[in-house]
Amino acid sequence: MINANQLENDTRTQDKLRGGYYTSPLIAKLLCNWAIRSSSDFILEPSCGDGVFIEAAINKLSELGARDNQVLNQLVGVEILSTEAEKSHDRFKGFIDNYSQNSIYTDDFFPWIINNFDKQFNCVVGNPPFIRYQNFPEPSRSVAMSLLKKLDFRPNKLTNIWVPFVAASTIALAPGGRLAMVLPAELLQVSYASQLRSFLVNRFNRIDILTCNDLLFERAEQEVVLFLADGYREKPDSEQCHINLIEVPRMEDLVLKMSSIDIDDEIKLVNHESEKWLKYFLTSTEISFMRELRNSPEIVNLSHHATIDVGIVTGKNDFFVVSNNEIETYLLKDYVVPLVGRSSQLKGAILKKSEWKQFADNGQKVFLFSINDNSNGSLSKEVKEYISFGEHNNFHTGYKCSIRSPWYKVPSVWIPDCFLFRQIYDFPRVILNTASAVSTDTIHRMRCKSNRKKIISSMYTHLTAACAEIEGRSYGGGVLELEPTEAERLLIPKNLVEGVSIQEIDELIRMGRIEHLLEENDKKVLIDSIGFSERDSNMLKGIWMKMRNRRMSRSRRKKQ
Repeated sequence: MINANQLENDTRTQDKLRGGYYTSPLIAKLLCNWAIRSSSDFILEPSCGDGVFIEAAINKLSELGARDNQVLNQLVGVEILSTEAEKSHDRFKGFIDNYSQNSIYTDDFFPWIINNFDKQFNCVVGNPPFIRYQNFPEPSRSVAMSLLKKLDFRPNKLTNIWVPFVAASTIALAPGGRLAMVLPAELLQVSYASQLRSFLVNRFNRIDILTCNDLLFERAEQEVVLFLADGYREKPDSEQCHINLIEVPRMEDLVLKMSSIDIDDEIKLVNHESEKWLKYFLTSTEISFMRELRNSPEIVNLSHHATIDVGIVTGKNDFFVVSNNEIETYLLKDYVVPLVGRSSQLKGAILKKSEWKQFADNGQKVFLFSINDNSNGSLSKEVKEYISFGEHNNFHTGYKCSIRSPWYKVPSVWIPDCFLFRQIYDFPRVILNTASAVSTDTIHRMRCKSNRKKIISSMYTHLTAACAEIEGRSYGGGVLELEPTEAERLLIPKNLVEGVSIQEIDELIRMGRIEHLLEENDKKVLIDSIGFSERDSNMLKGIWMKMRNRRMSRSRRKKQ
């Protein structure tokens, strides 16, 4: 399995394996206090590390009246690194006289769980490692992915190690068992976790997910949540699972909430796996309203009117994205096309030719070096010299370039009707492309099936704004990101109208008056054209502001 000796001698790999941080004693105590409810409970910690959960579990069992020999028999930890496993042993030694029994297994969790399917636990607690697929060493990766497939998952190269950890931990439970873990907030939103969301919904009676505005881990690159699942079912059935997302402002509020979680909070029913769990930050009324809109004959996905594709992936922007200076030096004039490389270059709702020309005249890199299909075999001497320059600098050895033939011919160069921001601060901005420019993959490209001005105007409403916050994903920096498939799920009126004109939209965005724009366009597009009530419009605005402000507050918190 994973070479433990190699990991112990490689600090960088250990950091990746352990996620670069440990769970605080307070968080471990909160999770163990919630999960462990009887002195006779059997507990598993699948990645026990330095033993912080082990110590919290010993304390809770002792508090419930368990004797030393019971604790030894009921508490099991698994840890791949022998140096870390020894720390967990020390936790036992510090609490139990004459500790000798091996309650901690120094092993890779995935083969361990496969070899111990006969064991059942009342609760599983812990903080699984967060490792990307490509950093997940073999043969452990293959064992984990094979286990997922046996559970009817369809893992791919985006699947992070925490996903099989959670799935395997779940099936280690006895009927009625509980899972209490620190998990990345990706659980709520990323597509590769959608199958896990469905799996968990089918396996538990109730799921509570807690987030805190205070950083739970100072050095963590990811936002994390406390995941509490209760009432394990060995076989999926049609019974609906109750899910509840709870957000508290401060750590002290989190402590109070954990003690009263079963009393205070509204319960919401999960609908289906295609819905991201971000939606459950909303009230039941707001969730039902958004579901009604998605099923309304008056409302469609953006894909009804347009297709979204990623921008151009050059493989080496340093070579392919050029300025007038490089064009003049290597005589590339006949081999370049206008380009937008940064979202900051798109200041309004229209990219005009004159505006793009200003960028070029100011020396910005706003040209794409592009060899079209008719140029093979007839390249100028200067162009060949430029290609040789790239090869001399090993630009052709990068992955994307190395799998192309020839390496300097960028694929998928076409001019979009519009641009759509991939990373969003406030609103999923759409920009009319009148400059005949292309874009790098920092900006999405849109092909319109309908009138492009009407599409843009119909999108600048609180309907699309609210939908974006639910369909997109946000990370620690507070930026909202939309992948093409997520962008195509944005809601828009089926019958397009030009509400606020594209020229006025452009002016208002440049003035920073996005909220005024959305208010005005709600009246023209949603209320006057479709028949929304003012209450409907206000609810959409409230949803957008709630989700947007939550996302942005995490950005401000990180900067403090």
